[in-house]
Amino acid sequence: MSIVGYQASHEQFAPSELVRLAVMAEKAGFQAINSSDHFHPWSERQGQSGYSFAWLGAAMQATSLPFGVVCSPGQRNHPAIVAQASATLAEMFPGRFHISLGSGEALNERITGEIWPIKSERNARLREAVDVIRDLFTGKEVTRHGRVTVECAKLYTLPSPLPLLYGAAVTEETAEWVGSWADGLTTIHKPLDELEQTVKAFRKGGGEGKPMIVKVQLSYARDEQAAIDGAYDQWRTNIFQGTVLGDLHKVEQFDALGEFVTIDKLKEMVNISSDLQVHADLIASYIDLGFDTVILHNVNRDQETFIQDFGEKVLPKLAASASK
Repeated sequence: MSIVGYQASHEQFAPSELVRLAVMAEKAGFQAINSSDHFHPWSERQGQSGYSFAWLGAAMQATSLPFGVVCSPGQRNHPAIVAQASATLAEMFPGRFHISLGSGEALNERITGEIWPIKSERNARLREAVDVIRDLFTGKEVTRHGRVTVECAKLYTLPSPLPLLYGAAVTEETAEWVGSWADGLTTIHKPLDELEQTVKAFRKGGGEGKPMIVKVQLSYARDEQAAIDGAYDQWRTNIFQGTVLGDLHKVEQFDALGEFVTIDKLKEMVNISSDLQVHADLIASYIDLGFDTVILHNVNRDQETFIQDFGEKVLPKLAASASK
């Protein structure tokens, strides 16, 4: 049966607040927590960007749910450190942690001052980084001199079970490639026909039978206009195509682009509604596509109302439908 989880948005909320929200989400009936490893937010209006791996230890200690994080190894995060951090969390919280690995965005990765590679080169670097992480998970000493450099690295703290390595993908092309090496797929929602093609591409590439996660961007409020306004304020800066999201490197660039986004365009990328049944039906449609986990990201700032109302009315309805 598919599970429904909560997105802890480091870009929007302080780490201490996100721990409180994760605890609240578990009590409301959410079954998993997901986050993304950012150095910068997508907008000055979002205003936060806590370090995900530091936060994960605190949040996982405060709850009993499984957690995942989307991370880019290879530039800002050395893959050996990603392996060590992941192994540490998985040792402390057995069976509760997975990591989704992607090629990254300049917004976060260019802080090192290194050249920002083109997408194909970033994918090649990601693939090498995945191999490094997997080799370190075996406990052997690893040395590699390629796009990623590792010298005599060995992990002495190894968990059982090892954390799964998902691949993060948005396009069909990347999803098919991810299917060849990842333990599962993490993607974001889009129109159902496009999302279905992403699923087919992943399975075609080797992902048949592997778990899949979809992160759903939504804006819920009890008032329709509040749902629209909240989404426009917080999330209009990062609804662009992957080439734009991947290559812009300053927060103010995203804010400038966001000024050209219309409400209609925003509604194409974010499920905006004050009607809980609309959201429940959309979530059910993602589950019908075969997703094992649906992560809900309420992009406006009113997290408490979202957690309370979905916990009382949406999650029980989805559970009842699944049990029929």
